Amino acid sequence: MSKMDDHYYIAKVLEGDTASFSYLVEHYQDMVYGLALKMLRNEEDAEEMAQDSFVKAYRSLNSYKKKAKFSTWLYSITYNGCISLLRRRKLEVRSMDEQQLSDRDEIWLNNQLAEMDKVFVEKKLNEAIAKLPELEQILITLYYYEDQKVEEISQITGLSESNVKVKIHRARKKMYELLYQTWQEGIFSTV
Repeated sequence: MSKMDDHYYIAKVLEGDTASFSYLVEHYQDMVYGLALKMLRNEEDAEEMAQDSFVKAYRSLNSYKKKAKFSTWLYSITYNGCISLLRRRKLEVRSMDEQQLSDRDEIWLNNQLAEMDKVFVEKKLNEAIAKLPELEQILITLYYYEDQKVEEISQITGLSESNVKVKIHRARKKMYELLYQTWQEGIFSTV
């Protein structure tokens, strides 16, 4: 969907055609649900958060200023809703020591992964992502899976662009370390 299409339907909703909002919901429901699921790690909670996000977006549509893409604005609503829910539940963010994988080891691991079955590698990548702290999972998901730019991620999360870059870099290093440990444990050799 283009930015113009989003703005067309937003204008229709603001003019009183509430049915036009269903077009936006249909287009962005997978994106919103996916982010909520990554953050909350529970399908029912993710479904509820997705619904809440669309309700909040609908009610706040007149405050949407078109400075950012509609999808970025909607991601921001979802992200903030998830953070609020997690804070209310007082979930602990898993901590992980800084990993020390050398650049040479990272290149070697990349070469090994390139020669393996893509489905298997994807599974191992998802397992590694799941072991990261929640914020890093979200940043990796937004950047690599949702193709969001650093600027957009900054708007969504409220982090500075440089902080987003640093956190994505650290998260990648941690993922490589986790994959490297898995390799050393011989799990990859069963392929």
